[in-house]
Amino acid sequence: MSDLATTKDLDSRLEQYRRELTGYCYRMLGSAFEAEDAVQDTMVRAWRNFDKFEGRSSLRSWLYRIATNVCLDMLNAGNRRARPMDLSAPTPVAQAQLNSRPEVTWLEPVPDGRVLPSVADPAETAVERETIRLAFVAALQHLPPKQRAVLILREVLAWKASEVAELLGSSVASVNSALQRARATLAESEPASSDATDPLDDEQKKLLDRYVTAFEGYDMQALTALLQEDATMSMPPYDLWLRGHDNIVGWMLGVGEVCRGSKLVPTVANGSPAFGQYHPSGTGEGYEPWALIVLDVRDGMIGGMDFFLDTKRWFPLFELPARLDGEGTAAG
Repeated sequence: MSDLATTKDLDSRLEQYRRELTGYCYRMLGSAFEAEDAVQDTMVRAWRNFDKFEGRSSLRSWLYRIATNVCLDMLNAGNRRARPMDLSAPTPVAQAQLNSRPEVTWLEPVPDGRVLPSVADPAETAVERETIRLAFVAALQHLPPKQRAVLILREVLAWKASEVAELLGSSVASVNSALQRARATLAESEPASSDATDPLDDEQKKLLDRYVTAFEGYDMQALTALLQEDATMSMPPYDLWLRGHDNIVGWMLGVGEVCRGSKLVPTVANGSPAFGQYHPSGTGEGYEPWALIVLDVRDGMIGGMDFFLDTKRWFPLFELPARLDGEGTAAG
């Protein structure tokens, strides 16, 4: 076999693990961009050191070992990622101000297609989807890096304790102890489970259709009818977050009035329904990117709305149009 054929074969063997490794690194790091960087670093290290791979473990296990070390190095160099809810209590709308915290490293959304397997057992897919939700990934950030790795490998990816011990160069007893501590910590801030939304059932489709109609029509009565009483709203990179109908409506009809007249384009993020939000252009022609909205659907209603405002980062990542024309369709 030629060197070129060998190279292509190795590339193919490594590439088949890219998506699942990206999902693993995203849960570890809380950033779509850092996860992709970590996986690329993993692939480069694997390529350079493949002659040292002796086949005593599977190629998959070997790649996860490299990826874990890459993530641990990255986590040791910086702060954990957070949501506004992790930093303060909700703010009453009367006191609400938009304060950006440049020193805070915010938890980032991720497109499902970058981190979830395209074909998998439905039960496994449900677990993987639930464990990339924003609230769950935020909860993981409370764990020390090695405990985080242990919990993800054991609870999400269903590795055996002996396999995790080998990967970490540790003992089974140490892995079991780390898992127990991680479970205890997670239980203190365990997020409520979200509704399964893949695929959307008829009621969920109706819920999202009503949400789009209410939001685009800026009908606050119709909007709040879809929200749970204790629904939350956040707007990273600002640290402000709101809870409850009165505070959310007060914001939307105050500072948030800029959202009036918006158009929504559906997408998916973190295993949840999401929308690219476009508001009327200042020129009066068409619509410009404003926010990536990620919804948390719980018990048949909307429990949370996260508005990610850095559209220059998010819209290309989610392959959303750069702008909409006057009819609300993608402009060329």
